[in-house]
Amino acid sequence: MSRRCELTGKGPMTGNNVSHANNKTKRRFLPNLNDVSLMSETLGRTFKLKVSSSALRTVDHRGGLDGYLAKAKEAELSPAALKIKKEIEKAQAAA
Repeated sequence: MSRRCELTGKGPMTGNNVSHANNKTKRRFLPNLNDVSLMSETLGRTFKLKVSSSALRTVDHRGGLDGYLAKAKEAELSPAALKIKKEIEKAQAAA
Protein backbone atom coordinates (compact mmCIF):
# COMPACT_ATOMS: atom_id res chain seq x y z
CA MET A 1 0.00 0.00 0.00
CA SER A 2 1.68 3.15 -1.22
CA ARG A 3 1.49 6.30 0.88
CA ARG A 4 1.33 8.55 -2.17
CA CYS A 5 -1.38 10.88 -3.42
CA GLU A 6 -2.75 9.67 -6.77
CA LEU A 7 -3.40 13.19 -8.06
CA THR A 8 -0.47 15.30 -6.83
CA GLY A 9 2.21 12.65 -6.27
CA LYS A 10 2.82 13.83 -2.68
CA GLY A 11 4.64 11.20 -0.64
CA PRO A 12 6.44 10.79 2.69
CA MET A 13 9.22 13.22 3.61
CA THR A 14 12.03 12.69 6.11
CA GLY A 15 13.27 14.86 8.92
CA ASN A 16 14.41 14.80 12.52
CA ASN A 17 12.74 14.62 15.92
CA VAL A 18 14.65 17.13 18.02
CA SER A 19 14.53 16.69 21.78
CA HIS A 20 14.94 19.38 24.43
CA ALA A 21 18.56 18.21 24.78
CA ASN A 22 18.97 18.71 21.00
CA ASN A 23 19.25 14.96 20.30
CA LYS A 24 18.18 14.19 16.76
CA THR A 25 16.49 10.97 15.57
CA LYS A 26 15.12 10.27 12.11
CA ARG A 27 11.37 10.46 11.49
CA ARG A 28 8.92 10.47 8.57
CA PHE A 29 6.33 13.10 7.73
CA LEU A 30 3.39 11.30 6.06
CA PRO A 31 0.92 13.08 3.78
CA ASN A 32 -2.70 13.41 4.95
CA LEU A 33 -4.28 10.82 2.64
CA ASN A 34 -7.99 10.00 2.40
CA ASP A 35 -9.81 7.31 0.43
CA VAL A 36 -12.45 9.23 -1.53
CA SER A 37 -14.89 8.58 -4.36
CA LEU A 38 -14.78 11.37 -6.93
CA MET A 39 -17.50 11.81 -9.54
CA SER A 40 -16.72 12.48 -13.19
CA GLU A 41 -19.49 14.54 -14.84
CA THR A 42 -18.32 13.66 -18.35
CA LEU A 43 -18.27 9.89 -17.79
CA GLY A 44 -21.14 9.87 -15.30
CA ARG A 45 -19.49 7.54 -12.78
CA THR A 46 -17.36 7.60 -9.65
CA PHE A 47 -13.74 6.64 -9.12
CA LYS A 48 -12.14 5.58 -5.84
CA LEU A 49 -8.79 7.31 -5.30
CA LYS A 50 -6.34 7.85 -2.46
CA VAL A 51 -5.99 11.64 -2.36
CA SER A 52 -4.28 14.15 -0.05
CA SER A 53 -6.52 16.69 1.66
CA SER A 54 -4.80 19.57 -0.16
CA ALA A 55 -5.49 17.89 -3.52
CA LEU A 56 -9.12 17.42 -2.49
CA ARG A 57 -9.44 21.18 -1.88
CA THR A 58 -7.86 21.83 -5.29
CA VAL A 59 -10.33 19.45 -6.97
CA ASP A 60 -13.21 21.42 -5.40
CA HIS A 61 -11.63 24.73 -6.45
CA ARG A 62 -11.21 23.65 -10.10
CA GLY A 63 -14.81 22.46 -10.35
CA GLY A 64 -14.54 18.70 -9.91
CA LEU A 65 -12.43 15.79 -11.07
CA ASP A 66 -12.78 16.64 -14.78
CA GLY A 67 -11.53 20.20 -14.28
CA TYR A 68 -8.64 19.08 -12.10
CA LEU A 69 -7.42 16.38 -14.50
CA ALA A 70 -7.67 18.75 -17.48
CA LYS A 71 -5.07 21.06 -15.89
CA ALA A 72 -2.96 18.38 -14.13
CA LYS A 73 0.53 17.48 -15.34
CA GLU A 74 0.76 13.89 -16.52
CA ALA A 75 4.11 13.34 -14.74
CA GLU A 76 2.61 13.66 -11.26
CA LEU A 77 -0.54 11.58 -11.85
CA SER A 78 -0.69 7.90 -10.88
CA PRO A 79 -1.32 5.32 -13.62
CA ALA A 80 -4.95 4.98 -12.47
CA ALA A 81 -5.52 8.77 -12.57
CA LEU A 82 -3.79 8.96 -15.97
CA LYS A 83 -6.17 6.29 -17.30
CA ILE A 84 -9.17 8.30 -16.02
CA LYS A 85 -7.78 11.46 -17.66
CA LYS A 86 -7.45 9.70 -21.04
CA GLU A 87 -11.03 8.35 -20.77
CA ILE A 88 -12.38 11.84 -20.01
CA GLU A 89 -10.44 13.41 -22.91
CA LYS A 90 -11.72 10.68 -25.25
CA ALA A 91 -15.35 11.19 -24.12
CA GLN A 92 -15.09 14.99 -24.47
CA ALA A 93 -13.63 14.65 -27.98
CA ALA A 94 -16.49 12.35 -29.01
CA ALA A 95 -19.14 14.72 -27.66
